[in-house]
Formats: sequence, C-alpha cells, structure tokens
Amino acid sequence: MTERLYFSSDDTEAIACVTRCAEENGQWFAILDRTLFHPQGGGQPGDSGWIGASRVLKTLQDGDEIRHQIDAPVATGSAEIRIDADRRQLHTRLHSAGHLIGYLGQTMGHRPVQAHHRPGESKVTFLLEPGAAPFDAAWLEAALAELIGTDLPRVVTLSDAMPTIGFGQLPAFPCGGTHVARLSAIGTVRIGAVREKKGLLTVSYDVGD
Repeated sequence: MTERLYFSSDDTEAIACVTRCAEENGQWFAILDRTLFHPQGGGQPGDSGWIGASRVLKTLQDGDEIRHQIDAPVATGSAEIRIDADRRQLHTRLHSAGHLIGYLGQTMGHRPVQAHHRPGESKVTFLLEPGAAPFDAAWLEAALAELIGTDLPRVVTLSDAMPTIGFGQLPAFPCGGTHVARLSAIGTVRIGAVREKKGLLTVSYDVGD
C-alpha cells in the first residue's frame, strides 16, 4: 500500500523509498512506499514531477498502490521526490472551486452528481430536483466571490479510508483530491455557462488570478 502524503501535507518535496521499478510494454513504472503525487481520479488529473532525476509523466492508481510512469528507470531505495508545484496548484484551485460550486448549488436545492476538474474542461453537474431554485452565471460568480472572500481554512478529518474535506463551518464531504489551505488561494472563479439539458444542470468554470 502506498502512503498518500498529500492527504495531510501540502509539501511539494519529500524523501521516499522506491520499492519497485519495472518496465511494462516499453514504459517504466515506479512504486514508492509513500508519495506526494496525486493519481488521476475523482475528476482531478494526476500529478507530474520527478523521482530523483527521472521525470514522472503520469500518476495512476492501481488498487492500494500508486504507479508513477517515469521517463527513465530509477534505482530502488531512498529517493528525492518532487511534484510540479505549478500544475498541482492549478488542479488544487480548480478542485476547491468545484467544491464551492457544488455547495452553492445544493443551497438552491440541486443535487451534485458529477464533477470534472481538468484545466479548460472543469464542470460540476447537478440533478435538477423538483422545486429547486434556478440560478445563473452572474449570481454564481457573485456568490463564489463572497464565499472566497471569507477566506475560510481547510478542515481535514483523516480516516482509514478517504479523508473528509471542508472549509470552516461549510459542510464537509469525503474526497481524495487536493484542496487549497484557505479559500482565498482559489482566486477568481469565472463561470463559463450554466446549462440545463435532460434533467441535468451543468456549470462550466475556470479560475483566474
């Protein structure tokens, strides 16, 4: 089992032990005892970065292990690991903004059913519940700016399974992604569109400075 350091740490560098490195179909994969690299999943892209001098191209979950696809083999044993901090920061801001959009939609009576936090494609989808109140992009942007302005801190509750993530007194939810330490780090959220189709309400969004 790979220990997921990103559940409780915002560090971008650490020391880990390479327990296995093997070639599969012309690609090299490394397994670590502990990792800062978030694997692709839960609507969030995987991290990239470095294990020693080898570039981590992709990070994937495989059962209890996290597989790091690398551009060159690494020796087993102790190694410095470092994630691409700029890439992680963008994913973290988008993911955290998605949480707030989900929360605000719920306050209007809608039920979030899916979220996708990939840069340029971020969206939250709600099930249109009977009696739910409509909202538009202008209202949502203003409500998000007000929430972000409160600068509530991240609250993490760790368990044997998935952490529970919240901000201040806002409702907390089980989530395996990465999240900003305080809401102000999200910056500005721009709503691209709010669309209704076949009983679903989809909000597309992006983040700015």
